[in-house]
Amino acid sequence: MNFSRFLFGFVFLFMLSLLNAAQIQTVSSSNDNMNTNQQSKKKLVYLVSDIRIPFWDIMARGIKNGSDSLGYDFVIYSAQNDSKKELELTVKAIRNNVAGIIVSPTNSSACVTILKLAKSAGIPVVISDIGTDGGEYVSYISSNNKDGAYKIGKMLANRMIELGWQDGKVGIVAIPQKRRNGQARTAGFMKAMDEAGIKGAAIKQQVTWTEEETYKHSMEMISKYPDLKAIWLQSSNRYMGALKAIRDAGKKDEILLISFDAEPEFLDLIPKGILVGAAMQQPYLMGKEAVFALDNHLNGKKVKKNLQLPILAISTKNIKEKLPVIELNVLGIETK
Repeated sequence: MNFSRFLFGFVFLFMLSLLNAAQIQTVSSSNDNMNTNQQSKKKLVYLVSDIRIPFWDIMARGIKNGSDSLGYDFVIYSAQNDSKKELELTVKAIRNNVAGIIVSPTNSSACVTILKLAKSAGIPVVISDIGTDGGEYVSYISSNNKDGAYKIGKMLANRMIELGWQDGKVGIVAIPQKRRNGQARTAGFMKAMDEAGIKGAAIKQQVTWTEEETYKHSMEMISKYPDLKAIWLQSSNRYMGALKAIRDAGKKDEILLISFDAEPEFLDLIPKGILVGAAMQQPYLMGKEAVFALDNHLNGKKVKKNLQLPILAISTKNIKEKLPVIELNVLGIETK
């Protein structure tokens, strides 16, 4: 038997035993706690890989907005990018007899176990971004990662051609390629590069998600590839690491930087040309749509199995026009 498969089975059975124990305890005390259980059925849990990452925090705000509007209590369980903790939090959510779970998993394979545990407890799950390698869920709310990456790739290619840099290489600081969204981003971007005849350098995956890691990856590519002319960040929140590496290498006007997703600072960096542009997902809107899908399911209404939201390809040419949408749906800036 394959060891990894054996380990997966062992972990799943262990978690299932904890879940069964929790269900037995719930049944035995149901008569004494009827009112409490009824109240808990109006609670939604957002199980997220790491709430410290701004993208997920913005999505959480969208989930809260949707939950508040529909009268649900809402709580965040953050796994801090730890798959073991993620499973523990899944069991905790099930023990609390929640009405439903919205999950942005640590990776697509880990999501399979979460879905199995939730199914065993009869709790519906909506996936918001990342995706899953299998299992049953109510709805999958995602962005068109491949198309968004293709558009941002075309934007970068056009800029490189304008500068006469099309013979240079492009390096990628990537999100984990075990994730379905990571695979889609890479495929879309490389399609744009191939069409423009621009070659790729290295692709380095994020593990610690720190500014230091982004700096290290960027500096390694700058050192190894003298003809490096651009760096693409598949995640926006550690962009300062790449900017610092470009500056420290003395390549400020020789290497372009482009990003997937966005930070508030991008509203200044893009118009100034410090960033070529960004492919901006709409996490706030994704969070709201996840709640609406779960609520429709709980009320016996038809739910779209896969809802894919468009990604905004933003550059100096359209940032002013798209600003209201960027502020709310991309950055989660709520105005009364």
